[in-house]
Amino acid sequence: MPLPDITLVRWPEEAERLERLRRERLPRLLLVASDAIAPPCGDCEEDWIRLPADAADVRPRLTSLAERWTRYGLGRDPDIDAAGRVRFQGRWVALSRTEQNLTGKLLEHMGAVVDHATLTRSTWPEGDDVPYGRLRVQILHVRRRLEPLGLSIRTVQGRGYVLERTE
Repeated sequence: MPLPDITLVRWPEEAERLERLRRERLPRLLLVASDAIAPPCGDCEEDWIRLPADAADVRPRLTSLAERWTRYGLGRDPDIDAAGRVRFQGRWVALSRTEQNLTGKLLEHMGAVVDHATLTRSTWPEGDDVPYGRLRVQILHVRRRLEPLGLSIRTVQGRGYVLERTE
């Protein structure tokens, strides 16, 4: 995976830009003015250094941010690889074929409601009369498997399910 472009942000002058970069989960290095208080860094996509800063001090901060970004797979959505493993933020879990089909459809519509019929068809394409209880049991299994990755499946009563990142 290529190293990310890390955005340099002057603090506090570029506070609005910082908020946008945080929302977009892009890696950033804050250049904190000598008379300013550094803002709290709540994630591993951000670091800061006080100005004036020597290039010899800035370089290791940039390298460290890039390594964290790469190691934890930050900025990427979860995906299923050819071996049937869901990968997200540097971790993975292996899934059965049924769990892969179900999770694949939820990943395809990440953050949106996927109705029961769509999930049933994608999970059991050969079965027309799959009981709703069977889908609920599989959802329960997948929930437990994805939880350690920071992913959750939320039930939308009477409509379906939504796959989301756990904050």
